[in-house]
Amino acid sequence: MIREAAFRGFALRADSRVSVTDGVRRWPVVEAIPYVRVGRESLADAALAALDAGDEPEALALLLGDRDDWDRAVAPSLDARRALVRDITSLSFRAAMDALGFGGVATYFAHRFSDPTFVAGLGLLAAHRPRAARTSFEVACGAGHYLRELARVGLDAAGGDVVFAKLWLARRFVAPHASLVCFDAATSWPVESAAYDFVHVHDALYFLPNKAHVASEMRRIAKPSATLAVSHAHNAAVDNYSAGEPLDRAGYETLFPDAIFYDDRAFAEAIVGGCVPRVGASPDVPAFAFVAGPTATAPLACIDDVALPALGAPLVRNPLYISNADRTARVVWPSTRYEHEYGPLATYPSTTLAPATAVMSADPRIVAFARTRELVALPECW
Repeated sequence: MIREAAFRGFALRADSRVSVTDGVRRWPVVEAIPYVRVGRESLADAALAALDAGDEPEALALLLGDRDDWDRAVAPSLDARRALVRDITSLSFRAAMDALGFGGVATYFAHRFSDPTFVAGLGLLAAHRPRAARTSFEVACGAGHYLRELARVGLDAAGGDVVFAKLWLARRFVAPHASLVCFDAATSWPVESAAYDFVHVHDALYFLPNKAHVASEMRRIAKPSATLAVSHAHNAAVDNYSAGEPLDRAGYETLFPDAIFYDDRAFAEAIVGGCVPRVGASPDVPAFAFVAGPTATAPLACIDDVALPALGAPLVRNPLYISNADRTARVVWPSTRYEHEYGPLATYPSTTLAPATAVMSADPRIVAFARTRELVALPECW
């Protein structure tokens, strides 16, 4: 049975036990995730046929094969996806991504909890999320890493992505209580107008086509008093490691003329330092972060809330570290690409004395390790 609360704020209505309608056509819902991807109607119809026949595992296996237009990896066969669905309760987050054939994306998602661009995004949330906000929507939310943190501090966190498999990973491993919807941000969004207190996108805007449409839709779904936030938007005026279709500062200013701009790196630095991020960005920084909207005012210090794990949370040494014989641990990069892209920005040092496990507390040593991400809070089945 569809849980209406699972997609509160979405412009969709349940029309059967296994589907929703946008007022024009039916779309399948699997594990409380509506699949509303325009241009994939034949896949949606195949999943609906399986659902109407009472075969949700088959519908799930079908949808797990869908990819975004940037992905050059070959999806696993339908039989392999059926096996994944059958065996999912015995798999970890990383094993599930391997079974999906995620390749480099699996490395990115597995270590997202400590990568410097993710930490910068957390800093943006800590500094600029309105404390009165109760609802949020993340565009291109991937596997739900930010949704996990916002739900942890009490928000009704919702997100959408074009790849159903990423949302399924969020549901299963990372952000199980988030409201999720699969759609293409370059097309009409199945989201109600003026529904959210906080609308955000991280490390993704430069990938999205039709950015003017994306910016317009972000404003449409935001309440009149809402804050809009964007982190790690690549600068077209500077060489960046990842692909995409970035803009320069003037281009982003055209989309968000009321924005307050930052050097994206300032937010990771503010988390490490437990301080207020430096406002302002020169035109030649590698990536921008910015906030817009009537509640986008002076930043707060990045000292608690989403900036750090919750008190009492179990922590582990960052899995990028491998133990040495002398009781220290050193970083071993999962790939050359990962090292080149994130190594120069990393908040964690090349070696650490952080313990293998700990509990988040007010102990200054533990706090320091958590700020640098030498200690991290991972999902239970990481």
